[in-house]
Amino acid sequence: MSRVAIVGSCISRDLWRFRGETQGAAPAELLYVSRTSLPSLFATPVAGFRPAARPPEGLRPQPHRALVADLRKTALAELVAFRPTHLIFDFIDERFDLLSVAGSLVTDSWELEASGYLERPALRGARRIARLSAACDRLWLEACSELAALVRATPLAEARLILHSARWAQQQRTANGRPAPIAGVEILPGRPADIEGHNALLARYEEAFEALMPPLARVAAPAERLADEAHLWGLSPFHYVPAYYAEVWRQLEALGLRPALAA
Repeated sequence: MSRVAIVGSCISRDLWRFRGETQGAAPAELLYVSRTSLPSLFATPVAGFRPAARPPEGLRPQPHRALVADLRKTALAELVAFRPTHLIFDFIDERFDLLSVAGSLVTDSWELEASGYLERPALRGARRIARLSAACDRLWLEACSELAALVRATPLAEARLILHSARWAQQQRTANGRPAPIAGVEILPGRPADIEGHNALLARYEEAFEALMPPLARVAAPAERLADEAHLWGLSPFHYVPAYYAEVWRQLEALGLRPALAA
């Protein structure tokens, strides 16, 4: 049975849900690293940060764990220790700005904003680094080089590496089944998103990633890249129609991935 690790977003994690996984019952053979960015993964832990014993109001346990891992920088050690047979990357979560704080970098995710942790002394005074800025590009490329070195130097070198190539959808499937443009997209409330800018960024990220990493496979479903108004998590440019997940899953199976599904 495959042991799968995902360093990415819901577009990869939701493949298991669309194959019948019961809500809240993640299989033991799946590790999910999310709500982070490559520069944040390789940064130092945020000095003085202590998470709440329970998720703050409005956060579910898994997103809170992902947030805490991003702040305490525990994800890479967990990933190496997991020893996956297949390691899937996608870069849809690389849409959030970065925050520079006390010599560290963190991901300015919705979960961080909602948690209240930004009001704590450890995170006060954080300086924003815009995702579409040249500074963020430099940090990301440096971290991508570090990731490639980590993979080559650890048991991750034994895993089948897979890039789940993705873009933001510009069209949605409405309730009547007809396509329509997506309008009013925001990264976070009050922060409008430039879909074309982020899609161009994803193309650059993927090109650099493939050049730096050891040999990897690529899965993609551009023909099915349509946002779904009826998606489990609501309408978003990266919450796709079921046909998208079915096609990506088919390609993963062709690569020999045989994961267990929790039921």
